[in-house]
Amino acid sequence: MSKTSHPYHMVNPSPWPILAAVGVFITMTGVTTWFHTSMNYLMILGNISIIIISAQWWRDITREATFQGLHTIPAVYGLKWGMVLFIISEVFFFLSFFWAFFHSSMGPSPEIGSIWPPMMITPLNAFQVPLLNTAILLSSGVSVTWALPCFFMENNYSQMKTALLITLILGVYFTLLQAFEYKEAAFSITDATFGSTFFMATGFHGLHVIIGTTFLAVCFMRHNVNHFSSAHHMGFEAATWYWHFVGVVWLFLFLSIYWWGS
Repeated sequence: MSKTSHPYHMVNPSPWPILAAVGVFITMTGVTTWFHTSMNYLMILGNISIIIISAQWWRDITREATFQGLHTIPAVYGLKWGMVLFIISEVFFFLSFFWAFFHSSMGPSPEIGSIWPPMMITPLNAFQVPLLNTAILLSSGVSVTWALPCFFMENNYSQMKTALLITLILGVYFTLLQAFEYKEAAFSITDATFGSTFFMATGFHGLHVIIGTTFLAVCFMRHNVNHFSSAHHMGFEAATWYWHFVGVVWLFLFLSIYWWGS
């Protein structure tokens, strides 16, 4: 049996994972130097490279799954486990932020007045914009859950399209509200450990919301051109897993950082 005939070797090796890793490395290097300079072209170069590589990577996956029929049952099984392991790695990524927050808040140092929130810092009201964002993100979780069985179990094309569109609108609305919240905040990322832990945790979550919204937008476009079926819809299923993960992380952020920690 040749290598290409084996079901585990149907998909050709891709250059995009290693190139994406290089792009992320360039971006993080640029972010680090951005802390010391007003303008950093390295970060811009990294961001542009990630966008281009992501587009090429998604193009290849779409072609392999939809037109070439390379996503066999073993291949889809590997994709599912890859997504599960990726989400687990994301859990530990956010765990580091929560660890830093609770370490700082449950034993505030004398340098910040031995109180939490630190002296001279006015935290955001958890029951204003953060509560509204919680309702928005939970509602988007309901709509994306509604989208999955609409088409793949009931063959209702229009309802799935509507549910996905509602989810996208709520995701964009969430991002705009968080940007407004940052603009109106009375503290910055440089204001003691409170500011740094707050903006790092909520900022990276906001980035994940943008990524998840982009993921669902690609699924929306693919759905419009009939790329999904009841038998092949791993891309959309992975997007829903990711979106639910983003929603769960936000609940922990709201309860700990916005409500309990303020």
